[in-house]
Amino acid sequence: MAAQPAQVGPPGHHHFYYYYRALSSDNVKGLLLALSSSAFIGASFIIKKKGLKKAGESGVAAGNGGYSYLYEPLWWIGMIAMILGEAANFAAYAFAPAILVTPLGAVSIIISAALAHMILQESLHIFGMLGCALCIVGSTTIVLHAPQERAIGSVTEVWDLATEPGFLCYALIVIALALVLVFYFVPRYGQTHILVYVGVCSLVGSLTVMSVRALGIALKLTFSGVNQLVYLQTWVFAVIVAACVVTQINYLNKALDTFNTAVVSPIYYVMFTSLTILASVIMFKDWDGQNATQIVTEMCGFITILSGTFLLHKTKDMVDSAGFLPIVSNGTSKHADQEDGFSLEEMPLSFHDSCHRQV
Repeated sequence: MAAQPAQVGPPGHHHFYYYYRALSSDNVKGLLLALSSSAFIGASFIIKKKGLKKAGESGVAAGNGGYSYLYEPLWWIGMIAMILGEAANFAAYAFAPAILVTPLGAVSIIISAALAHMILQESLHIFGMLGCALCIVGSTTIVLHAPQERAIGSVTEVWDLATEPGFLCYALIVIALALVLVFYFVPRYGQTHILVYVGVCSLVGSLTVMSVRALGIALKLTFSGVNQLVYLQTWVFAVIVAACVVTQINYLNKALDTFNTAVVSPIYYVMFTSLTILASVIMFKDWDGQNATQIVTEMCGFITILSGTFLLHKTKDMVDSAGFLPIVSNGTSKHADQEDGFSLEEMPLSFHDSCHRQV
């Protein structure tokens, strides 16, 4: 067994050593991939917005059913940036735990807001700036206290984790709740209660991320020389990813088409991220080896990000000093802020949340 490094320094020095280890190797790779993903995706929406506006000036706007944006190079640059961002996000899950990667999706909100202010000349309210600051503080807190990635040498190990009683119970409960929502609540309350569509997306989304992590780990091992494509489990995870993503796309598009994006986005972010962290803790046991202080600190960081996200989105409804735009009594107003067929608030908040936005 390799010798442990000597503990040097004052009492409590080992805590700093823990933080150093937590930010080393795979966690750093996952962190950098997650941040680059947010940068690409956050910028992609601003670039696509510019492309849509430019295309609308010379042809039929997307909001009026036109497709002139398909001939606009700027729009395609935005699409390429989005694809690169999603690829980086996919890879991030292969290196770092979901409790580190998923909340960092909020960074894309900051990037989009900042670029919209600088490039599109959209005003950023003082409370919006405070929301950005809260997202940065919360993200930093989570990064500094994130657990180390579990060492996995084969996709069969991930399959064993996925088939343990604890996660099987979670998966069955999630599937049962999703089916109840789809077959009972969607026909009756889907058009009037925002939690119905968003609930389906969030529940299925937590399984999506777990499958994506499994598939990402398999691909990482394959590229490193340990072929995992020969295992049936790899392909099973791939099928699960495909099925879950299609379901998410379907019901999130329904939510975005029915309700105000400013309402959908933060609620979806909270539910999706919370369920994803819960699923990761159950399946990959992210909190094993962490003490109560570290776990509580991570949760405080997560709550700080949620506060910043809500604050940033809420200020988007402000119109100068006139206060908030009116929202119908059930809090589910239709999009009132779309221009040229593109909502200024359609910013990615989590994995797969950008690949299905309606143009």
